Amino acid sequence: MCFAFDARPPDLPAELARPPIAGGAGAELLELTSADGTHFSAALAEPPEASGRAVVILPDVRGLSPFYAALAERFAEAGHHAVTFDYFGRTAGLGPRDEAFDCWPHVRQTHPDTVQADAAAALAALRERTGATAVCAVGFCFGGTQSFLASTNPALGLDGVVGFYGGLNPERWGEHSPIHRAVDMRGPVLGLYGGADEGIPPDQIEAFEQGLAAAGVDHEIVVYPGAPHSFFDRRFEEHADACGDALRRVLGFLQRGA
Repeated sequence: MCFAFDARPPDLPAELARPPIAGGAGAELLELTSADGTHFSAALAEPPEASGRAVVILPDVRGLSPFYAALAERFAEAGHHAVTFDYFGRTAGLGPRDEAFDCWPHVRQTHPDTVQADAAAALAALRERTGATAVCAVGFCFGGTQSFLASTNPALGLDGVVGFYGGLNPERWGEHSPIHRAVDMRGPVLGLYGGADEGIPPDQIEAFEQGLAAAGVDHEIVVYPGAPHSFFDRRFEEHADACGDALRRVLGFLQRGA
């Protein structure tokens, strides 16, 4: 599994934090409906005053775990409306779920098209609730791949995508590998990888970056030497330097053109 169930995202640097979310209520749990009628869970966090682009968070394989609801709150603390959502409404029903939840049978039944349909419903709820006009996607692991793929879908209206250690392997993803789909992506694209990630070797990262460059996509790929897969999702003290730099890069990305 990518991280401990009780893991929490890094705190914001003091100079970047905004006032706490009004009332201290944190992220609000929502029930949303996808285009095919599927009901699924989401969590929305709103800052007292928005100061940059809004964010749709695409979780890792565990879907809407407490980590990602807390991450939505982190983005709200930095002045960004944020929504995150679950992938498994079609096969596991509504959340929340405990640590014993076996995600893998449900992950295997997902498809990029249905993930994007659910993302579209989450984005619609975010825009309706907040009035946000500029939104970026930020994804992790499985969600990092889905974030990259979302940049190929103009209908989502994204203003940029971020992928933390998004999988690239053409044998795993086939025609949906971001390496193959780089030609269809709309930038800007920010990719963040661990140099010690055994599941995403340097040659795949290089192939992805070369594809983005050949397609003329505005992009930046950052590799943190010695950082493992899921370095941001683990107990962040283990990889504080990489986490801190990655968080600053993402927050800077969200301010571009805002």
